[in-house]
Amino acid sequence: QLQLAESGGGSVQPGGSLTLSCTASGVIYGSTCMGWFRQAAGMEREAVASIYLYGGRTFYSNSVNGRFTITGNNAQKTAWLQMDNLKPEDTGMYYCAVAQGGCPNIGSKDGFNTWGQGAQVTVSS
Repeated sequence: QLQLAESGGGSVQPGGSLTLSCTASGVIYGSTCMGWFRQAAGMEREAVASIYLYGGRTFYSNSVNGRFTITGNNAQKTAWLQMDNLKPEDTGMYYCAVAQGGCPNIGSKDGFNTWGQGAQVTVSS
């Protein structure tokens, strides 16, 4: 059974930066997609970014495009989410997830059936 371990998160002032990481234990495939979703209080869980661990093709939501960067390494079964110029509206619980059959459209949760424990990101002054 695939399992995910997340690290990172924390509290930062607006304009600051944080880095999240997600490492999978178990078998991954050429089609394995790893990404992050976030959920703010009282809001729906929304996609943030995703990446094919083999090949490195990336996808970003409109709200983070240009500020966040997702990278990956298939040998390490790991992805990183570099978050720069953070805004208060970025606050939320960030969950790493894997879809073994490829990345869906960025706004979709389809195929993501393995989830990490989550990392809290708080952006405030």
